[in-house]
Amino acid sequence: MQALSRRWTTVPAWAKDAIVAAVAAGATVYRIGATSLQPGDQRPDHWAYGIGLVMALSLLGRRRWPAVTMAAITVLWLHYHIQDYPGGAPAVPVWVALYSAAAARQRTWSMAVALTLIAADFQGRVVTHELDPFDSTLDGSTAVFVAALLLGEAARSRRAWQAETRARLALLAAERDLAAAQRVAEERVRIAQELHDITAHTIAVIGVQAGVAADLLDDSPAQARTALHAVRAASREAMGDLRAAVGVLRDGTPAGVDIPTQPAPGLARLPQLVEACAAAGGPAVAVTCLGERRPLPRAVENTAYRIAQESLTNVLRHAAARHVDVTLDYRSDGLRLDIRDDGRQSDLAGGFPHADGDAGYGIRGMAERAGSLGGWLTAGPERGGGFRVRAWLPTREGVTP
Repeated sequence: MQALSRRWTTVPAWAKDAIVAAVAAGATVYRIGATSLQPGDQRPDHWAYGIGLVMALSLLGRRRWPAVTMAAITVLWLHYHIQDYPGGAPAVPVWVALYSAAAARQRTWSMAVALTLIAADFQGRVVTHELDPFDSTLDGSTAVFVAALLLGEAARSRRAWQAETRARLALLAAERDLAAAQRVAEERVRIAQELHDITAHTIAVIGVQAGVAADLLDDSPAQARTALHAVRAASREAMGDLRAAVGVLRDGTPAGVDIPTQPAPGLARLPQLVEACAAAGGPAVAVTCLGERRPLPRAVENTAYRIAQESLTNVLRHAAARHVDVTLDYRSDGLRLDIRDDGRQSDLAGGFPHADGDAGYGIRGMAERAGSLGGWLTAGPERGGGFRVRAWLPTREGVTP
């Protein structure tokens, strides 16, 4: 039965209607010829068979015009009985029409006609046979008609439920695809941030040390050699970080067993960052802590470190500053970060949008990191000179300074 049902669903709608009409026509002709005559019945002639066949052929339009089909079969049914042909013989097309009327998507008029047919048939039987409306002999015909309507209603409800289920599944699939696309976009931004954070500071150090080596190569070979050693160490560190990052991106594990995995950097590594900045010939960096210093959530620690790293990298590459003040203000609901330098404002490429020389990727990445925690970040030139980065990183969701 399941195989037959699956095969039936592959049959075109017009072919299904043709099969139903053919079966109904055969059953109607057989019933007209086989029904026994009751007193007062007229013997079936070619008109009786013609009415039955037309009723069956009307079913070809039951799917597209259910109300018209129901009306045509109702008229032919009543006309058949007015001619006193054997009662009930052409009932098969009526059953199918009633089912189709109830199962139709737009069924207001078809249901009205169907109920009219049932009422007219019931009233005609009562008058013809002079029976009481509640006589048990009337139950058979009326019950079958009502059953055909209920079966059509069940089919319509099942079809509506299936359509609703498919719509919900499609909506869930669309939401899943949207969520996946959003995760891909977020991951792409995170990868861009990580690659930028890994390479920008180290490359800035390499650039400064290479410039120092080039300037001192003739006058002070020893200092030039020291700068070149720093370039070699920084480049080796950058290559290790890049290999580890690429390995994680490829298969989730660092590339090469000899490369140790390290936790995301936090504020505990800020002194090392300051030393690296000074070693690269950069400005003096003063770190000030306000409030009670305490461990912060890992995401806050990492974001604060990355903001400090990017800010010092920008100072090292663009500002030509002599002094940088880094202020960490520990508050009960978060961390305030303030980084200010005394560099030349004209060297900052107009402030926030392009301050890092990479089309704003560095500072934009800092702002995205802060925003992902529910905080904010501003960056721009100061009125009296220099550049300032201010950020707020909350430790509790929904809390603002």
